[in-house]
Amino acid sequence: MEAVKCPGRRGGIWEALVKEESWRWILKEVVGRFLLSEASTHLLVFDMEQRLPPHSELVQAVLRLFQEPVPKAALRRHERLFPRSDRARVTVQWLHIREDGSNRTSLIDSRLVSIHESGWQALDVTEAVTFWQQLRRPRQPLLLQVSVQREPPGPRGSDAHRLVRFASQGPSGGGQGEPQLELHTLDLRDYGAQGNCDPKVPATEGTRCCRQEMYIDLQGMKWAENWVLEPPGFLAYECVGTCQQPPEPLAFRWPFLGPRQCIASETTSLPVIVSIQEGGKPRPQVVSLPNMRVKKCSCAWDGAPVPRKLEP
Repeated sequence: MEAVKCPGRRGGIWEALVKEESWRWILKEVVGRFLLSEASTHLLVFDMEQRLPPHSELVQAVLRLFQEPVPKAALRRHERLFPRSDRARVTVQWLHIREDGSNRTSLIDSRLVSIHESGWQALDVTEAVTFWQQLRRPRQPLLLQVSVQREPPGPRGSDAHRLVRFASQGPSGGGQGEPQLELHTLDLRDYGAQGNCDPKVPATEGTRCCRQEMYIDLQGMKWAENWVLEPPGFLAYECVGTCQQPPEPLAFRWPFLGPRQCIASETTSLPVIVSIQEGGKPRPQVVSLPNMRVKKCSCAWDGAPVPRKLEP
C-alpha cells in the first residue's frame, strides 16, 4: 500500500491510499469546516471541486465527526434524571441551494449515538455526494446539515441530545477534530467497460465488458410480423464480456452486494411504423419503443441500489 500526498487540505494534507498492482482502490480525505454551529445543529461545508479523480466511480463517502466526551458531572446529573435513556439521534441532511435562492434538504443518514461514547463517529453520505455530482457546473460546495435530536422524539424523550457535541478541534488541537469526508472510488480505467467491442476479435469469457453489435430481425418475430411495418430490423447492440472484481468485499455498505457485472447502463428508444386498426381498417402510425437500443455498457455491482436522481 503506497501513500500519495497531495496538496490542498487546509492545515494538512489529503491522503490518497493507492495499491498499484492489478487493481486500484483510491481513498481521499477531504477536511471540511463548521460554517454554522449551534447547540444541536451544525452546517458543514466541503470544497469538492477536483476532489474526485477523473474516470473514477464513487463507491462510498463517509462523514467523520469527532464526538466530545461528556463531563462526568453532567453524566451523573443526567443519569439521576433519566436513568434509562442515554442515546440521541444524529441525522445528516444534504442542503441544496437552488439558483433562485431557495433551498431544500434531503435526508441522507441517521443513527443513534450514546452519551457515553467519545471519538470519531462515521455516517454514510454517499447519496449526498452523488446528488452533488448531478449539479450543474460550476457546482456549489457540498453542504451537510448535522442535527442532534431527542430519542425518542417528542416530550417523552430525554435531554441526552444536549450532551452530544461535535468538536471543531480535537483534544490535542491542530485541527485534529475537524469534520472529515472520506471518498472511496474505483478507477474505471481498470474497473469500467472499454466502450465498443473490437469487431475483428470474437468475444470470449475473458473479454473486457464492451458493447457488441447485434442485429434484430423484426420480420422473423411473431409479435412483430403483423404489427411492425418499418423497419424490418435494426442494430440493437448488446453488452458482453466480464468486469474486473475488487479484491476487497464491500459488505460494509451493502450486505447483499454481488459481483460487478457488464450491463446496459444507457439505452435509447426506437421509432417504428406500426399498423393499427381504426374504423375496421389498418392505418400506419409512428410509435417509439423504449429501451430498444443499447447506447452504453458499464460495470456495476449486482444488487446495488439504484441512485436517486436529483429533482429540479
